[in-house]
Amino acid sequence: MELTLKHRGRVLTKSDVAFIRALIAAHPGASRRELSKKLCDAWNWVQPNGARRDMVCRGLMLHLHRAGHIELPPARYQPPNPLAARGVERLRAGAAADVDVDTTPLCANLREIRPLEFRQVRRGPEEMLFNGLIGRYHYLSYTQPVGEHLKYLVYAVGRPVACMAWSSAPRHIGCRDRFIGWPAEARRRNIRFLAYNTRFLIPDWVRVPHLASHILSRMSRMLSEDWSRLYGHPIYFLETFVDPQRFRGTCYRAANWIYMGLTTGRGKDSQSKTPNRSIKEVLGYPLSKDFRQRLADIR
Repeated sequence: MELTLKHRGRVLTKSDVAFIRALIAAHPGASRRELSKKLCDAWNWVQPNGARRDMVCRGLMLHLHRAGHIELPPARYQPPNPLAARGVERLRAGAAADVDVDTTPLCANLREIRPLEFRQVRRGPEEMLFNGLIGRYHYLSYTQPVGEHLKYLVYAVGRPVACMAWSSAPRHIGCRDRFIGWPAEARRRNIRFLAYNTRFLIPDWVRVPHLASHILSRMSRMLSEDWSRLYGHPIYFLETFVDPQRFRGTCYRAANWIYMGLTTGRGKDSQSKTPNRSIKEVLGYPLSKDFRQRLADIR
């Protein structure tokens, strides 16, 4: 049988593995990082914005190395891992300690604090403020996103009144995939066109009726353009999870988000069919009328 393995959606054959062995043999002095770059170039393995999929490629090669299919050169450099060095809790506490904001209660009508200013703060000077606010005031605290993601601070009357984070969507959610109606191959290719709302914070000292649904409505009109600017591709569909034991998801429903179903309560690495975490509602919001056709396209 020709198929050897599948890694992050890429199917590898025996000839692919043989090509990697030949690449390593042809560059005996190259480091693991250099070899992964050469492999990306040879396979034209790039992100939508043209950058190499270098980290995914290194993960693939390491997987093959550990399985005994190839022999990589010894690792030359072990990058520092701040999470391992300090621990996740210490990282969160440190981020929260940096927060310095005016917590005087803001009680007003929405029209009294408009216009709102939305600032995309990832890779900017205000990113630590965002991280600190989420770390201190969000019930899930702060965790560092991986993959494509954006972070927003929303300002009113000169003060931050909300934080919102978006990241790459989970690869498989049953009720969402049935709602979209895309086949597995389309999902593998087009999952990048979905954005997942991982955090939404309005601090408890901000008491402005309808603020949350207004922010969601505004975000739906700007997110795709911002995503295209940074990552080179648009967004066609938004999604989020709501824990019904804590929240009703009223602001999402008021902003016309659609209930799609429930999660299974199992993580992606679960080895059983028994729920090991809370079951959440899955809500979605299409950004274009033809989102199903766009997401099902495998050309």
